[in-house]
Parts: sequence; structure tokens; C-alpha cells
Amino acid sequence: MADFLLELLSEEIPARMQEKASADLARLFTEELAKAGLKPDRITSYVTPRRLALIAHGLPIETAAVSEELKGPKTSAPPQALEGFLRKTGLVREQLVERDGTLFAVIERPGRATAKVLAEAIPTIVRGFPWPKSMRWGTASLSTAALRWVRPLQGIVALLGEDIVPFEIDGVTSGAATVGHRFHHPGIITIGSAADYAEKLRACHVIVDHAERRDIIRARAAELAAEQGMTVIPDEGLVAENAGLTEWPVPLLGRFDPAFLEVPREVIQLTLRTNQKYFVLNDAEGKLAPAFICTANISARDGGAAIVAGNGKVLAARLSDAKFFWEQDLKAPLDDYLPKLEAMLFYEGMGTLREKADRIAALAAWIAKAYFPERDPETARRAGLLAKADLATAMVGEFPELQGIMGGYYAEQRGEKPGTVSALKQQYVAAVEGCIPACVALADRIDTLAAFFARGIKPTGSKDPFALRRAALQTIQTILVNGTRMNLLATIEQAKTGLGADGLNTAELLDFFADRLKVQQREAGVRHDLIDAVFALGGEDDLVRLLARVKALQAFVETEDGANLLAGYKRAANILKKEGGVPEGASATPDYEPEVAESALIAALDAAEPKAAAAVEAEDFAGAMAALATLRGPIDAFFDQVIVNDSSSSKRNTRLALLEKIRVAVHNVADFSNIEG
Repeated sequence: MADFLLELLSEEIPARMQEKASADLARLFTEELAKAGLKPDRITSYVTPRRLALIAHGLPIETAAVSEELKGPKTSAPPQALEGFLRKTGLVREQLVERDGTLFAVIERPGRATAKVLAEAIPTIVRGFPWPKSMRWGTASLSTAALRWVRPLQGIVALLGEDIVPFEIDGVTSGAATVGHRFHHPGIITIGSAADYAEKLRACHVIVDHAERRDIIRARAAELAAEQGMTVIPDEGLVAENAGLTEWPVPLLGRFDPAFLEVPREVIQLTLRTNQKYFVLNDAEGKLAPAFICTANISARDGGAAIVAGNGKVLAARLSDAKFFWEQDLKAPLDDYLPKLEAMLFYEGMGTLREKADRIAALAAWIAKAYFPERDPETARRAGLLAKADLATAMVGEFPELQGIMGGYYAEQRGEKPGTVSALKQQYVAAVEGCIPACVALADRIDTLAAFFARGIKPTGSKDPFALRRAALQTIQTILVNGTRMNLLATIEQAKTGLGADGLNTAELLDFFADRLKVQQREAGVRHDLIDAVFALGGEDDLVRLLARVKALQAFVETEDGANLLAGYKRAANILKKEGGVPEGASATPDYEPEVAESALIAALDAAEPKAAAAVEAEDFAGAMAALATLRGPIDAFFDQVIVNDSSSSKRNTRLALLEKIRVAVHNVADFSNIEG
């Protein structure tokens, strides 16, 4: 048994591609070797900015000999069938084995040297590697048949045990030589075997293990911050990115002018994190600190002072730009940015962003008046009107990620009401809290959904390019987190009026919300069939009330009384369906001497039905379930002791009417026909 080392050395691999590429290499290698009957004990994967590598542990020196049997045609088959089978197997007729009138080819495949298998497999893997983006280079790039790789491929290490596995890919020949760190050890290194690969490179300032580089960055950054009484704002994505940019990571702490802290926190964080790949720090009070941590790729002789100084200069220039945008934007009130929205399209055929702002304002005011009577609808109107104004500011033009954030800061600086400020700051939050913020967020998202549905633009399958599912889900979350007693259908109708969208099918959009509600509640452990059971009653579009009913229903059907009542209901419904319903003119009041169980059921229904209806009206859904629970025993006894399909038409019709009365009583709470079980 031997270990096999493969290293593919290239120019820098983008950090975002590295970990997937490492996993793809291990997967493709395993699949390709499996075709030859080889399976390593395990695979260790490595990736750095310049190299993809793996070690396949415990490979045999040779593959095992195998005997393969292929079933052929019948002995009576036409000659053409036999000729085709012989061509496929490469045998002659005399080499075939006859068994029970059928011909078989027994092909003996001798074992092969693992090195030869690897020499064939690696070029296949490299040429077919699934990079998201790749390139050709040099004079060979004139041919479309030339190798494509993420960046120019510079070297290949391929060692089985201590022996080189020889092969060549587009002029790059496999060997045992690689290079160390680009600056600390740019010279050639000879690898003896897989056993000394990682440590030889470590000695040359290359840490090949991506996870180890992440650990170094995370731990040293935290240590540097703590030494200065600060903490690092956790950011695993940035840890991974810095690990993907360095082969010898050295975190360093720098500072910037505290005057820049006048700029909103989000602007500074975005500048540090997104533009510069720096870690952001908080001071001891949890406020943003005028400091950063960058990750160098070398151990500098001066301890990193020059690197920190250089990074500080670049950061100062970027923060100066941000401060300039902030100060320029503040020179005008948000209203002054509204005319600029007239030149920005919301979406083709759906008007401008200024028209969108006017619709949000009108719908937000309507929502406030309808569902938040204690709030001033004019504040909601004002907040809705300004919601998109920051899209026309210089700051958002430079940093699009800050849309929906900067408007709140500008509004605050200009003395807008707290409700308006909060609405502008929260408008892109998943579950918006507070009356005025909720009015604006709901107006914005419902208007968007109505506009796209009116144009027939809806999610299909896994495709949802305009994130309409997310908009519906966030609408639901905002309604529920605020406990908003909103009639969703009426609100959609109002949005339709504001759009002038006669083509909008409001019932279809309401169904879309129902589907999103099922998805959301399924994750919370609520059964989708129970949501269907409540929706099926019709007229229920108050999501707060609907979920209260659903949760009470779920608690009920999971009890013994609930399960048995459901079974009794389904039995009644099946009989009614089989008999074609209740005959016209039939009454549940018997004109004959009823049986004891029949009388008991009539009495139980007369008592339970009004109690359940009154409880539903009072939104006491647990009470409604309790009223229905009293029917469980009488219904069981009725089916045990009474024949519904009596030979007497009078008795049969009365009892069918009684079953219909059960169905109606239960439907005061939910349509049990939609409940599974």
C-alpha cells in the first residue's frame, strides 16, 4: 500500500472558488479511480491561493485482476446479433461460453499498475475540471482544444509513495518539484513523498491546510484586539476569505482617524469589510472602534509596521470618499431627491421609482388608518414617500448595499419624526417591528407582489428572479411579529386600486401567500393540512386569527378526542358522499321515536354547535375545540348503535340530515375534510 500526492500549482485561485474546487478535486479523483476498481482508505484535501492538492491514503500498488461476464444473444439469434456482440467484446465465436441456449463472454482483465491508472486519470480530471470560470493562456490558447484552468497551470506534483507518476498535460510535466511562499521561499522545493509534503511547505512559509489558516487568522485577530481592549466583530465569511488570500497569514492591527466615526457605522463597516477585507472592531463599550485588522501574507522584518501604514493610507482615502458623500448628501433634505426617482425605472412596464414611492405612501397611509387607528396615517404616508429617496443619493450610488439604510440616517439628521426614521431604517428587515415601519414595509412588499402578479410575472419551480417568495414571506413575518389584524385580501385589493391593475387576480395572490405561510409554519412545526383546513372555509385572511385557529386545531387533533372526532367526521362525510348528500326537505328532527344513541347525538349537537360558533366568534378557538370534543362520545355511540341506511326512508333521510349537522358543526371551526389521518 502507498499514499499518493497530487499538487496542481497555478497562479492565484480566487478565494471564493477554493473550497469548492478542493471538494471537487477529491470527488472527481475518487470517481475516476473507482472506474479502475481503486478505492483509497481516505483522502486529505488541501488548498491555498496557488495550489490544489490531495493525498490519497492507502492505495494498492496494483489493481486486482477481475473476471467480467457479459450476457450475449441466444444461440438461435440472427448472425447480425452475434457479429455485434463479438465486435463489442473483441472476442471470436470460439471464445464464447454457451449456457442454456445463451452465449456469454467471459473477459479476464489482468491487474494494472496503480501508477498507470493514475497517469491516465489525472489528465482526465484536470481537463474536465468544473471551474465556474476558466481561461486558456500562451500560444496554445489559439486552439480551442487547449487546456482551460482557473489561472495558468505552472506545475504538477504526482508521487505514489516516493516514485513520480509520469504524465504530461499541455506541456506541463508531472514531477516532484514545487515552490514555497512567493516571497519568503520562491525557489524550487523537492517533495520526497506525501508524508513530508505539508511540513516541507510549512518550512517554506506555506500552510496548505485552509482550516488551519482560518484558525490562525481568527485566533490572532482576537488576540490583537484584546491587547488593545477591543473585540473583533465575528465574521466567518471574512475569515475564510482572508484564509483564501494568504499562504502564510499574519493578522495586523491598524488604526484610522476617529473623525471618520461621524459617518454612519454601516458605511465604515462596509468600507472595511467589503472594499478592504479588513476585520471591524468594537471598543470596550460595544461602539465602533477607529481600528481595523488586516491580514498580511508575509512575516515582515519590521513587524508589519509598513504594511499597516500602507493599508491605513488606502483606508483613509476610501473613508474620506465616504465622508464626502455623507456630507454632500446631508446638504439637501430627502424631498429634494424625489424628483431624481422619476428617471429611475422600478421595472419595465411598471413605472418609475417615483410612482412606486407615491403608491407606497398612499397604501401605507391606508394600512395605518385601517389597522393602526391609534397612529397618524400621515406619518406613514410621509415615511412611505421617502422610503426610496436614498436610492438617488451619492452614498447609495457608491455603495448600493446601503440602500434602505442611509435614508434613515438622513431623515434623522433632518429632524423627521421617530416613526419615519425607524420605518426608513427597517424597510429591508425581514420582520419589521413597530406600527409605522410595519405600514411602510407591508405597503412596499404588497405593492411589489401585486405589480408583478398583475403582469403575470410569478415564481416558477426553483426560479424566482425577483425574490417574490421572499417578499411574501417577509410580509407574513411582519404581520405576525406585530400581531397585525390585517385583512390581507382587502389590502391586496387596495394595492390593486393604487396600481390601476385590472389584470391582477387577487385570489391568486392570496393563494400565493397561503403557500408561503405553509412553508413558514412547517418549519415551526405546524401541519400544512391544518392550514388548508382553515383556509378552505373561505373568508379567512387575517393571518393572526388564522394561525391561532390552526394552533388550537393542531393541539386538538393530536388528542384522543380530536383523533376520534376526526374519524367520526370522515365516516359521516363518506356516507353523505356515497348517498349523494341530504335529500331535499330532509330534517334532522325525527318524526319517529329516535333510538337512545340518536337522541343523545341530537342533544349533544344542539348544545355543542352554538357553543362552538360563539367561541369562534369570540376567537376562543381552544373553547371551540372543547365544545366539539363533547361530540366525540355521542358520535361513536351513534355509529355503533344506529343504522343510518335504514329501510325506512324517513329514518334514513333524518339520519343523513343529522350527519350533515355534524359536518356543519365541525365546519364552524375548520374543514375537517382537508385534515390528513
